[in-house]
This record gives sequence, structure tokens and C-alpha cells, in this order.
Amino acid sequence: MKQEDRISVIKGIGEKTETGMAKLGIFKVGDLLEHYPRNYDVYGEIKEIEALEEGETAVIEVAVANLPQRKKVRNLQMIQCWVSDYSGRLLVTWFNMPFLQNKIRMGNHYLFRGKVIRKNGMLGMDQPVILSKEEYVNQKDVLQPVYALTAGITNNMVKKAMSIAIKETLLDKDYLPAEIRKECNLIEEKSALRKIHFPNHLEELMEARKRIVFDEFFLFTLALNYLKKQKEQKSSNFKMLSTEACEELMKRLPFSLTEAQRKVWETIRNELQGDSQMNRLVQGDVGSGKTIVAELALLMTAKNGFQGCIMVPTEVLAKQHFQSLSQDLNGFGVRIVLLIGSMTAKEKREVYSCIKNHEADVIVGTHALIQETVEYACLGLVVTDEQHRFGVKQREALFNKGLEPHILVMSATPIPRTLALILYGDLDVSTIDQLPKNRLAIKNCVVATDYREKAYRFIEEQVKAGHQAYVICPMVEESEVMDAENVIEYTEKLQSVMPSYQISFLHGKMKAKEKNQLMEQFSKGEIQVLVATTVVEVGVNVPNATVMMIENAERFGLAQLHQLRGRVGRGGFQSYCIFVNGSQSKESKKRLEVLNSSNDGFVIAKEDLKLRGPGDLFGIRQSGMVEFKMADVYQDAEILLKANEIAKRFTEDEVKLLCKKYEGIRSKLQLYTSDLFL
Repeated sequence: MKQEDRISVIKGIGEKTETGMAKLGIFKVGDLLEHYPRNYDVYGEIKEIEALEEGETAVIEVAVANLPQRKKVRNLQMIQCWVSDYSGRLLVTWFNMPFLQNKIRMGNHYLFRGKVIRKNGMLGMDQPVILSKEEYVNQKDVLQPVYALTAGITNNMVKKAMSIAIKETLLDKDYLPAEIRKECNLIEEKSALRKIHFPNHLEELMEARKRIVFDEFFLFTLALNYLKKQKEQKSSNFKMLSTEACEELMKRLPFSLTEAQRKVWETIRNELQGDSQMNRLVQGDVGSGKTIVAELALLMTAKNGFQGCIMVPTEVLAKQHFQSLSQDLNGFGVRIVLLIGSMTAKEKREVYSCIKNHEADVIVGTHALIQETVEYACLGLVVTDEQHRFGVKQREALFNKGLEPHILVMSATPIPRTLALILYGDLDVSTIDQLPKNRLAIKNCVVATDYREKAYRFIEEQVKAGHQAYVICPMVEESEVMDAENVIEYTEKLQSVMPSYQISFLHGKMKAKEKNQLMEQFSKGEIQVLVATTVVEVGVNVPNATVMMIENAERFGLAQLHQLRGRVGRGGFQSYCIFVNGSQSKESKKRLEVLNSSNDGFVIAKEDLKLRGPGDLFGIRQSGMVEFKMADVYQDAEILLKANEIAKRFTEDEVKLLCKKYEGIRSKLQLYTSDLFL
């Protein structure tokens, strides 16, 4: 079996399973091997019902007390039955598994394993796995991989396929030579692959993870360092002249630029006028005023007779940018067009024609901007907003459409400078580290779960005053179905507390069109409270939103919590952020206290770096920044620095990579860059 073979070569994977696996991005055997566990499970001792605690995952040995009942709730089919042991009884529920009605018999004894929940004051168990005695004995006290799943694909299916793939796949010789492995204390690639999926103990898991994280960082930094070297050698095809229009725009603004904004703008202006191509990242905290700097660059580009485009992650955000650009650049003779996926074919054709014939100076859009059908007349500047939601591949696709345009990347994810210089290795980094004057600081509070009712009353007061609020629920890990069920149930509960107001929900199973529509309604004020399981669309501007309440805040990374907090405080109103801490641990209190005491994203990023350690393997993942399959730039900062140090040895001495002993690195880099940049 080879890594490039279709997964259907694995015994037990038929057409239906292959289709399901494709939804997880698994098409080839190699994709399956890189579908790493998102967590690990240990089957503990069998517990009595009276000893169960809410929130734990436990094994129980019980008798079924009644005939399983089948119900339909919204779009979900439910099977429910009562089970008991000598210490008590428990309600067990399965979703969308109707076949269990005939499989589970009243009076029979079973081993169930699942998460203990509390509903209507009673303990229950949702979606438990049914175990045989033999399965339980074999798996007890062994680290069991838990994989990301989709409809029709179970954890057992992935485990079985993975076990076969690891045994039967012919793996290439380790691309890292022994000297580098020894220097960095890394195990072999083959060994890491087996141990990451089926570790015998925690030490094996740690050494496997270290190797995979190193590989991710090493290839990424090596590729970026080479890309930067290539770009440094390129001269500018779009050398510009200074224009009075930019000074005029700054005079027109209802506010003065901060000193930090002025410095960054001067750097950008000088680069646009220079002989070399600009490749710059502007990093600024939420609300620091990055957008106006991008507007000035786009205006300068248009006034020099070139085209500029700005690409953002969502349609709602694209529309907001289009409106603000149209308003701010009104009267400057700049033709601005919008290009998004939901437009009709006729509307798109008209926009394509405008772009091709240079009847558009500034183009605002989503991923639609990098489609092959879009031809630019003379693309001189590319601005990508919130870069971490795109990745290098999309940026390069857009970059390749012009004759080497200038590139400006805007990111609101604060990263300590040492890490930023590595992660954005192909870009020069500028920072707007100053917030506009007279901005009201967000008031924060970290509270325990028993404060929830008071928080609801506070939200209601804000809504009565004409404002809006967000409530964020962390995703339920077991499945997307339960994730959706969780947010719907939460919304219904909140609606019963505030019956007079419009409350809606947003979750991962919704289609993009539905999400866009909801965000549009919320930004127009038609929805007062929005409950969301996924991160609220990046950068969407709702000035009227004054409260952000985050349930189980301990489950998020600090940088992600700071990003969420940045959804409020965008108007002239006092805004608030309530972090509900569902954990009693001292560590979570200490982490959340950082947010309570500071609104500065860069301070938070530095503290996060100090507080996070290798002990937290899979608990908290930062959203945003560069997406790796396993590596986390905060938690694995030491490995990142070492990987970058090794990568630099090759980019600083290009002959080195041509040596025979490094041919594995050379071929791996070619494969990696073709995936990343082409």
C-alpha cells in the first residue's frame, strides 16, 4: 500500500465510507495517516450511578429498565431508555441511531460509556458507546485516539482503517538526516506516526507529537525563508508617486491618525514609491485602525493609474468594506466594485468586464477574487484582510494574477514579535501598537457559572437600552449534531428568560448563505442577541453591540478570547465582556485574570506565551494565525524557534541543500511548496 493510493484500497472502506472520509479531507492513504487524533481517551474503572458527576466521561454497568422509546425532536431522531444499577437510575439518550431500538433489550445488562450531563435537574448520559466485556478489558487504561468525525463516520471506523494503514503502508525513508534528529532530540518519522495514533503511554505520545510539530514548523519556515529570498530579488513593476489625495483623505477624516498609524503609513508610502516590491504585514490590535492605512494605500495605487484589491474572509465583511471605502473615497474619482460569490452570473460578468477593461480601480471581495475567470488590467496592490483566515496558498494565487503587485497583509491577531518574524517569514512586519484616543475601554469580568442569571439580567438591561449582545458557547466535542443541538437548546433557554426580544443562533452545521444572512440581520439590528458556537465572523462591525458573554471561557485560548471580545466596543458606547469560568482550577482562574486586567492584545499574547506549557497537549487551541494540523505557536514556541534556526542554515547556504545527504529535505520541500504555493 502506498501513501498516494486512494483510501478504498484499505480493507473495509467501501464507496459510502470513502465519500464520508472525503468530507474530512481524506482522499488518499497519506491523508488518513495525517488525520491526527484531536484528543485521547482512557477507559477508567466502572462507576456506580450514584458516584457519577456532571461533565465526566464514565463507564457504567447497568440493566435496561424499560423498552427503548423512539422520539423525534426537530430534525433529530432520539432513542431513550432508563437504566439502573443497585445505586440508582439514569436516562440514556442516542441521537440519529434508530437501529438501537431493536438492539437494546429491556432487562439485559450492558456496559455503556459516555458523557454525564444534567437535564431538568436529573443526571443523564448522551450518545454513549456500547461496549462488550472483552472490548472494555482490552481498552482499559490504554490511550485511545479520538478523531474529528463527520456524519456516517465513527471513531471505530477511523481507528480500524488507521491500524491497517500503519501496518501496510510503505513509508519513505526519513527525510531528516540522523544528525538533525540527534541535535533536536527527535524520533524517526515512522515511529512518530505509529505512536501518535496508538501510543502505549504518555511518554510515547509526547515524543511523537514533538516530532510531528517539528516537521510542521521546519517545512513551513524553510518554505517561507526561500519565498522571502525570491521576493527580495524582485524589483517593483508598480513604482508610484506621492499623491495629494492621501493628504486630503487624512484631512477629511473625523479623527486624527495616531502616531503609530502615521509611522506605518509612512513606511508603506515609501515602499510603494521605492524600487522593490512591497511585502508587508501590518499587525494591529482589534480597533487600532488598520483599515484606514489600507484605504490610503489603495487610494495612492488608484491615483497612480493602477488597480488595487482587498480580499476578506466573509461576504458580510466584504460588503462592509465596500460601503466604508465608497463613503471614504467619495469625490476622489476612484471606481470601486464588489465581487462576492452570492452575486448572480450576470452581475459577476459585469464586474469581470470592469476589472479586465480597467473600469474599476479598487476591487473588494472574498475568495471570488482569485478565481481564474478574474483578469486584472494592471493589479498593483493586493491587500488581504485578517490574513490568518486565508493562508499562504490563497494569498499566492491572488499574487500570481498581477505582474508582481505590492502585497499588504492586515492581521488583528496579536503575536509576540519574535514569533511574528518567523510565522510571517516572507513578509516585513509593522505594528500599530496604539489605540485611538477617546476610545472607551471594554469593562471585563470573570465570573463563576452561578453568576449566569445575573448576566442574563444585565444583557436584558443593555437590550432594553437599544443595544445588542453576543453569547458564545464553546463547541460540544462529540459531534456537529450535538453542537447544533447545544446552541439551539441554549437559545431556547435564553428566549424563555427574555421573551420580548429577538434571539437567534449561529452554529457550525449551517450553510454559508444562512450564516451570512444572520450576520447581516444582526448588523442591521434586526436580532438583539446572537448565540453562536463558532467564532463570530472575523472583523464584522456591529457598533451597536455592547455585551459579549462567553460561556466556558476556560476552553478557549487567550488570543481567541481577546478576538471575541473585540466584536464589542466598536461604537461610542460603553461595552462589556463577561467571561464565564466553568472550571474550579487555579490555572484557569489565573489565565482568565490576564484578560480581566488588560485590553491590550500584545500584553495578552506575551502572557499567554508564559502561561501555556507543553502539559496542555490538546486542551486549548488558538484559532487564527497560521493553521497547523498539530503545532500550536504558543505552546510549541521553543520547537518553532529551533525549527527556524535549522531552516535558516539551509537558506543562508543554498549549496547545502544540494548535498546528497539532504536530498530527502529537498524533495520534501518541493512537495510541500507545491501544496502550499501552487
